Order: sequence, then C-alpha cells, then structure tokens
Amino acid sequence: MKIDILLGLQWGDEGKGKVVDLITPNYDIIARFQGGPNAGHSLEFNNIKHVLHIIPSGIFHPEKINVIGNGVVIDPQSFKDEIDQLITMGVDPVKNLHISSKAHLILPSHRLLDAAQEASKGKAKIGSTLKGIGPTYTDKTGRNGLRVGDIISPNFNEKYQKLKEQHLLLLKQYDFDYEKQLSESEPNWLDSLNTLKKFNIIESEYDVNNYLKTGKNILAEGAQGTLLDIDFGSYPFVTSSNTITSGACSGLGIAPSAIGNVIGIVKAYCTRVGSGPFPTELFDEDGETLRKNGFEFGSTTGRPRRCGWLDLVALNYAIMLNGVTEIVLTKADVLSGFDEIKVCTAYQINGKIVDRVPFDNEVEIKPVYQSFKGWNADITQVRNYLELPVELREYIDFIEKETRVKVSIVSVGPDRTASIKK
Repeated sequence: MKIDILLGLQWGDEGKGKVVDLITPNYDIIARFQGGPNAGHSLEFNNIKHVLHIIPSGIFHPEKINVIGNGVVIDPQSFKDEIDQLITMGVDPVKNLHISSKAHLILPSHRLLDAAQEASKGKAKIGSTLKGIGPTYTDKTGRNGLRVGDIISPNFNEKYQKLKEQHLLLLKQYDFDYEKQLSESEPNWLDSLNTLKKFNIIESEYDVNNYLKTGKNILAEGAQGTLLDIDFGSYPFVTSSNTITSGACSGLGIAPSAIGNVIGIVKAYCTRVGSGPFPTELFDEDGETLRKNGFEFGSTTGRPRRCGWLDLVALNYAIMLNGVTEIVLTKADVLSGFDEIKVCTAYQINGKIVDRVPFDNEVEIKPVYQSFKGWNADITQVRNYLELPVELREYIDFIEKETRVKVSIVSVGPDRTASIKK
C-alpha cells in the first residue's frame, strides 16, 4: 500500500481540515506529520463549526485511527483544552487517537521565548502565532528538547527543570518580564501532562509502516502551507517545519517510495496571515470583499487575513515541490458576485517577465494578470459540476491547463456536504 498526502499549496488556511474530514471515509488512518497548535483546521457539519489545532481532522469518525506523528510539536495544555472540547461534543478521542513518543513538547517557557524573540524584532516581526513553535523546533534541532516519551520517564522532572532553566537564562538576556506569566501557566501545564498519559503513546514509525504492510489506507495530513515551508517558503517569514511532501517522510518515518497520491489544497484566491511577500495582495474594495465574504480571519489567532488574486507562479512552484497529483479547489463560492476575476500568470521584476518565485523577498514584484469574466450566482447549494456557472468552469479549466493537474473536488461552502466531485 501507499500513503496519500494532503497538504496546502499556498500560505495556509486553504481549507485542509474540511477536505480531510470529507475524504476520511476512504481511509483507515489519518496521521498529522508536522506543525503544532499554530495550525487551525476548520471543519463544519450539522451547522456546527469545529477548529482543530493538534489533533488530526479525522477525529470525528470514531471508526478511524488518528495518529499524531513525531514531526508534530505538542503543547500539553492546548492538547488538553482540545480534548476537553471534543468530549463536551460527545467525541471520545481516547479510543482512536495515538501519539508518537518522539513528538516534541512545547514548554511554557517556549511560549515566553517566542514572545520575547518576536518583540525583539521590532518592525521585522515575522508574524509568529506566539504558540512556542519556533523555540520548540530550535530545541529539537539543538538536541535539547523534551519528547512525549519523556513524560513517563522517572527523571522527567529533572529533565524539565534543566531545560526550563536554560530558557530562563535566555529570557533574562532579552530583558523579558516572565515571572508572572510563568507562575500562572506552569501549574496547569504540568497538570495537563496527565491528559497526555491517558493516550496510547506509540513508536509511530513502526506502527505507520506496519499499517502499510497490512494493507491499511493512510492519509497524511499537513499543516500550514507550502509557501511557509522552512526551506522553500518566503524565508524568514515562514513556519519552523517542512510543510511539503518530504515533511511527511521525516514527520512519520516513512520512505519516499511509500508515497501515493499527493492532494494539494488550493483556495480559489490567495490569503496570508502575518508578514512576508504577497505579490497579488489587494488593498482595494475587491480585497475587502474577499475578506468579508470569505470570513478571512485566522482560525488560531483571529487576525484578519491579507487577501489577493490567485497566484499561478507560486502555485506551480508549490506543485513542483510536492509532486501534486490532484487539486482540491476551495472557497469557489467566495468569488461569486465579482464582475471580473484576475489570475497572476507571471511576475514582472526589474522590467523582465519571469515565471519563478524569486529568492529576494524585498525585490519589487509586479504581477502580470489575466482577466476572467465573473459570475453572479449563489453556488453554495450546487452539487453537480455541470450546474456550476460556465464562467467558473472556464476558470477551473484554466487552472488545470496552467498547472497540468486535475481539479478533483470543488468546495462551494464550509459544510462537508458543500463539495462537488469533478
């Protein structure tokens, strides 16, 4: 068997949670492979909206196994809050949620370091979610981190205190007032470890590969988006993990040869939260309309998202990096009502037309647009592809032609039922 991978092809917020929930019936196991509580995967069904941060988006299907892989970083307090919320909705995640022993822990002092480091950058802030993600991955690569498997170690407290003291020394160098925040957050954090201990802590690399050997269908769920990848995103305005297909190999312990389909999630336009380049960003009424109609506010931070037209230069870059085999186009309904829709097909840099994402984030990019006729129809109740407005179908045909990848599903609303298979 092969493992399919689902990930975002833009700057995150593409609608991955809904799509994972939609296609989960096709799989036996859903596995998260990177990121942490900085992710916000939104799902909606029965007129109720759910937002998941650490837990895989297949959790609402009780017959499915959900795995948090070694590439994920876990804040035990955030994890407990998420678990408590699920339990109030009648979901018992203890039965079908497994956690890698090698997943790293976010400490309260990691969050404080995140805040101190972001504050020290002044106008050069990267737009961190302040969830402690960056400092945790820093400790991981610096070989100082604590992992989930450590919480059952008899000397866990000693390990915890040692790492915390290292963080406090750094916080003093930042001249950051941390004592009150730490004293308030630490007791709850330590208590939340008891929630983690209730779950099946596994050597996930063995389990995932054994699932494959026994013919189980597995979907690997990514967080954030390709253009936020630590290596290939708009550095330094990126996340701290590999958000691309290769991240599933290191984040779950699978071989490249085990990869099957790569499902790329693409919003019908572009959004971005925080700082960093955004060539097609709109500062006019069209941008505000996209934000309003698309409810473009961060699932994790609540921050308003920057909005702009679809960028095919960046999209083709993401498709190349990931080996995408099919596209799911989300939020097509948000484009309804525009007289004209634009798509960026190339960049103009220093007077030259280019089709590559530049290394230099500060270079001035002028997008080269192709215009399409819009449509003025409510498509949220449409469930047959041929019943979509001809203008939207022409828009989708153009995307397929330019990317050379088939659009397999079109999302026309937030609910899991508002989806059209093409």
